[in-house]
Amino acid sequence: MLRKSNVRTALAVAHDAAAAVLAWTLAYLLRFNFEMPAHFAVEMQHTLLWVVPLQVAVFWKFGLYRGIWRYASLNDLRRILLAVMLAASSIPMVLWMLRSNFVVPRSVLLLNPVLLLAFMCGSRLLYRMWKETRFHGSMKLSGEPVLILGAGEAAITLSKDLAKNPNWQLVGFLDDDGSKKNYILNGVKVLGCLDELDQWVMHFGIERVIIAMPSSSHKQRQRAIKLCTAAKVEALTVPSFDDLMSGKVAVSQLRAIELDDLLGRDPVVLDTAGLQGLIAGHVVMVTGAGGSIGSELCRQIAKFLPSKLVLFEQSEFAIYTLEQELQQTYPLLNFVCLVGDVRDAARVDEVMQLHHPAVLFHAAAYKHVPMMETHNAWQSIQNNVRGTWTVARAAQQHKVAKFVMISTDKAVNPTNVMGASKRLAEMVCQAVQPSAETRFVIVRFGNVLGSTGSVIPKFRAQIAQGGPITVTHPDITRYFMSIPEAAQLVLQAGLMGLGGEIFVLDMGESVKIVDLAKELIRLSGFTEEEIKIEFSGLRPGEKLYEELLADNEHTLITPHPKLRIAQARKADAVWLASLLEWIEVAPQPDIEVRKALEVWLPEYQPNPKYQD
Repeated sequence: MLRKSNVRTALAVAHDAAAAVLAWTLAYLLRFNFEMPAHFAVEMQHTLLWVVPLQVAVFWKFGLYRGIWRYASLNDLRRILLAVMLAASSIPMVLWMLRSNFVVPRSVLLLNPVLLLAFMCGSRLLYRMWKETRFHGSMKLSGEPVLILGAGEAAITLSKDLAKNPNWQLVGFLDDDGSKKNYILNGVKVLGCLDELDQWVMHFGIERVIIAMPSSSHKQRQRAIKLCTAAKVEALTVPSFDDLMSGKVAVSQLRAIELDDLLGRDPVVLDTAGLQGLIAGHVVMVTGAGGSIGSELCRQIAKFLPSKLVLFEQSEFAIYTLEQELQQTYPLLNFVCLVGDVRDAARVDEVMQLHHPAVLFHAAAYKHVPMMETHNAWQSIQNNVRGTWTVARAAQQHKVAKFVMISTDKAVNPTNVMGASKRLAEMVCQAVQPSAETRFVIVRFGNVLGSTGSVIPKFRAQIAQGGPITVTHPDITRYFMSIPEAAQLVLQAGLMGLGGEIFVLDMGESVKIVDLAKELIRLSGFTEEEIKIEFSGLRPGEKLYEELLADNEHTLITPHPKLRIAQARKADAVWLASLLEWIEVAPQPDIEVRKALEVWLPEYQPNPKYQD
């Protein structure tokens, strides 16, 4: 029994052979105004016997029968054009080689490829139009009416996908480019600008709108979201510009607007060539690889194809989860998962001696402010300061070329133990730098959306339970950026750092936490009457606002618009030796730790409430 694909191929070959016969015959008829002399008719019939097989053979060689007519594209038409041109140029060559007595009129040789091209391309396009009308056209009236905000390449690509889906009926585009008004894109009209959204929503009875503006600035996308809110319609968006342009995005992958879209910023421009030089073909190690930032660093690093990626993590479950993801997403990546504690000097030394990393990203740290403030202050010092020293010393001994430490905005004028411990860790790296071949680079930034222990997952869980949402203070503000953006900027800073710098990321404008809570309530489909907001008071060590620079610091610009260098107070080898003596002593109670931190860091201003 013949396979369906074989039958389809046979029919396509038969069609093109018939088209070749028709084109050759019609070329003769047109040449003689449909009054062809008898001897030319005989000549036409004899030449058909080898012209048609020649043309079909060329078509086969060009792979015209490997595609499906229903999905005929510009690439297919381009291939047909090349095949027809080659076949047309082969005919006079064969005539000359055969030294035939037949004289084929030159006008026939010119008309034939034009007619053949029209028959072959036209039939394929008509077949595709018929198929799409048959399968999708009759169902469009029953689909849910939807508008697309944006009329660029992304919107057009998405509209083609919508046309094939019976659940959607695309009724128009809206775009702020006035020159596009009344354009017809993929059979659908550009109705007007984004400000007219509310009137078109009422006109068509729209309940959902798709924002397809991935190449626009964040402010433009944010404005589109606000217009959807004002028009009381649900806003959907496309996953990513790259996926949409590559054809990987389907309608089923559209998603609702999330908090990241409201707070997100314009994409990070990376020095791809430079990062290739830093990472590609080298061994890269990440401590704290299972954490929010550490795991995203691993994902970003994997794209640059290191010769080996060493994942170092204390949590067995966290590193197992990351291992499963990397195996599926990057099957060709050479990586190794190692369980260990950054405070364990013997284990850290063993890992570096075995794998010889060229670049090391130190993301391992205790970060939860209230938890580190009470009952765990000494452990915060041990993990964040002693752990950094242990890894930094091993990196120096094993000649790691570059060491990148992840710091925090809470290290600036710290009011809590966690922030103070991270500031000490920064100073440890700077104190080591003068005597080290390794280049130590520090990167300081604020909160990341959705990270472990951050406020966003907590708010989502409270909404799922029916509320209330608890906010510590009505005026508390924080800086936020997405996890991928933070990881990308860490890589960029690591590339640019020459040793000893503290890079400060551009965090944009600070955001009121209570406003975040309100946005999450709205995005979850509730009102503030349904999900209440309660204020619980500041937690141990918590500030109303965070800073990216201390009072006595200023910054230097860098070639990257989202990175600056803080001119912070540095430490020397004498200071480091004294600090190491302190962190090696027996465990100390919280109150003693805080008193010692005031000595080590004059800028440390603990809350008096926790001094007694």
